[in-house]
Amino acid sequence: MTGSWSSSDLHLDWSPSDGRRGLADALRRAVREGRLAPGTALPSTRALAADLGIARGTVTRVYSDLTAEGYLRTRQGAPTRVAADTHTPAEPREKSGPPTSAWFRDARWDLFPGRPDLSAFPRAAWASATRRVLQSMPAGAFDYGDPAGPAALREALARYLARSRGVLAEPDRIVVCGGYSHAIGVLGHLFDEIAFEDPSLPEFREGAARGGAEVVPVPVDERGIRVSELDSPVVVVTAAHQYPLGVTLAPERRSALAGWAAAGGLVIEDDYDGEFRFDRQPVGAVQSLAPERIIYAGGVSKTLAPALRIGWLVLPRRLVGPVRDTMAALGWRAPVVDHLVLAELLNSGAYDRHVRQRRVAYRRRRDRLLAALPREFVPEGISAGLHLVLRVPDEGAVLRALRRRSVSVDHLSRYWVRSGPGGLVIGYATPAEHAFGPAVEALVDGLRAVA
Repeated sequence: MTGSWSSSDLHLDWSPSDGRRGLADALRRAVREGRLAPGTALPSTRALAADLGIARGTVTRVYSDLTAEGYLRTRQGAPTRVAADTHTPAEPREKSGPPTSAWFRDARWDLFPGRPDLSAFPRAAWASATRRVLQSMPAGAFDYGDPAGPAALREALARYLARSRGVLAEPDRIVVCGGYSHAIGVLGHLFDEIAFEDPSLPEFREGAARGGAEVVPVPVDERGIRVSELDSPVVVVTAAHQYPLGVTLAPERRSALAGWAAAGGLVIEDDYDGEFRFDRQPVGAVQSLAPERIIYAGGVSKTLAPALRIGWLVLPRRLVGPVRDTMAALGWRAPVVDHLVLAELLNSGAYDRHVRQRRVAYRRRRDRLLAALPREFVPEGISAGLHLVLRVPDEGAVLRALRRRSVSVDHLSRYWVRSGPGGLVIGYATPAEHAFGPAVEALVDGLRAVA
């Protein structure tokens, strides 16, 4: 006989034969579907146990589990209540495959890759630099600016990239854009065909395709992109830290790629995670091997924040004009004040200090995550960046287990152009510092549940 919750007149789709797990699932559904609104007080463990005819200890364990998952909140001497921000639209019954949406915004534990710790944004340094810029910039600087970005930022970037990444970057060859996604969309307007690593981030492939370019996959193995299989005029590579597999382009393939470019190909080097190498000095950019055949792309989305929408291209001279013209034709207008603030941070050394601090913090996080992982799960890739990859035998089962624990990660299967193995792409930089430990605990709990 199905139990009915007389204490709050709420019907639960549960029977005593379902046990503790079934009761927990019934309460989760009631929260997700909005039948238990945020802030609703639940009956005491004694009252609910009496209503349902079960042991009080069973209800106590259910309440404890749901509190740990973020569905409920408890306070000494007060009723157990439904936590805030737990109401999500009703979900369909679980399917055998992975969730159709890679990221769910309402996740309690956000380990989705591609973002830094936003709570670590250098607010004080940014505010101080903004005051200095506003006090010193002439009135004319508030006018429509150069589509390539203000000269002050391009000059600061030229010095920074030469020093930190070994890039040959004269200021007049730099074009500042609205992040890498903007850059790849612009380049998609210029080339009929662009090859991408397989696997690679689908959003960037789609951006190039929207610009009009045909997208062609090139396989990646443990030594990076297979240069010998290139058969397109243009290729995008993540040489320093391949995304998502986390490998670095092997020395012989770096040389082969530069040779391929010198022979007539064009390389777009996406310097993803280039500043965050933990086990040794960062590998320099490939761009220096053939600066007139390699486009270097970078930005601040991983070092500062995606919301700034600041990226840059270091271009072969023959492409500076076409890229500038295309950006202007597409309506791009540079956010001059933010660009000048970034230039001030670069010139003052504040940007370097922030990157060094973040490098130390993210290395510690990676080490903590590796130490916590169950032995059955072995990460792949070099010690670098803001994410790691775990191969798993049943991607869908693991993702469902993590979603039940309100843990958001990405699934490797969506990165492949052709079919490839499943796995998890985990962004260990994303949570704020105070949330990182609990997020890892929830992740490990989900992994152990399906190990």
